[in-house]
Amino acid sequence: MAAKILANLIVMGGGILARAFVQAYRQALANASKNGTAQEAMQNTIHRASKAMTEQEARQILGVSEGTAWEEILKKYDVLFERNTKNGSFYLQSKVHRAKECLDAVYKGKGGSAPS
Repeated sequence: MAAKILANLIVMGGGILARAFVQAYRQALANASKNGTAQEAMQNTIHRASKAMTEQEARQILGVSEGTAWEEILKKYDVLFERNTKNGSFYLQSKVHRAKECLDAVYKGKGGSAPS
């Protein structure tokens, strides 16, 4: 009999906590929409996602100029990528990779010889 009462208390207590959690979540959403916090968070997410690397930034990262041949860009990329693989950081390695991708798109757009 005591086990049945204890089980009922646990089930009822869980239900009460679940309803309270749902109510608190709804209230938090309502407050966020009133304050504009939800829109601000969404705009920040969109702004971060839209920050693409510019051609100038890519050239600075790889240390090349506008007149540099694609083969030279690949050599610089390989050197920098390998250097950061061995004893560099993943962040720098990803920046080097993104720079190469950016310049690859630029060279393909100009009709240059930028094989993948």
